[in-house]
Amino acid sequence: MRLKEFNRLNTLQAKEELFKCCGSTTWVNLMYEQFPIDSISEVKKVSDQAWMKCDEDDFLEAFSHHPKIGEKPALHKTNHSEKWAAQEQSGVDDAKLSDLNELAELNKAYVSKYGFIFIVCATGKSAGEMLELLKARMNNSTEKEIRIAAAEQNKITHLRLDKLFS
Repeated sequence: MRLKEFNRLNTLQAKEELFKCCGSTTWVNLMYEQFPIDSISEVKKVSDQAWMKCDEDDFLEAFSHHPKIGEKPALHKTNHSEKWAAQEQSGVDDAKLSDLNELAELNKAYVSKYGFIFIVCATGKSAGEMLELLKARMNNSTEKEIRIAAAEQNKITHLRLDKLFS
């Protein structure tokens, strides 16, 4: 979809499209208030500003809309955001079973420790790289981990905005 097409959508349709990029209701509402926008660079600038206005609850809401890294059932869905997640996590497609099992176990430990799933901008990363990042981030405080995960979510949102408006 092009920005010109997006700018002609009604409120419900536009918000549904934005929600595919980031699962935070606050972010979607803040973004929608700024349209119409004429360039993808301006969309990303507005996105960053909206994300900075979000709080921890908004971050957690956005995180909840992601599949766990390496979670195969989530990688074969049919809607846009689920397809995008599958593309973003394609680095696990050829992963060794042992890596997938370790990812699954560490994902459980991560959720148990932090209360939300491990968020990483997985595009271009192998299963091994994501596994190493997950291991390293298990030592963070909850506050630090939320900040890191929020920054990763912002990267994912930018990639999805590119996909939405391409």
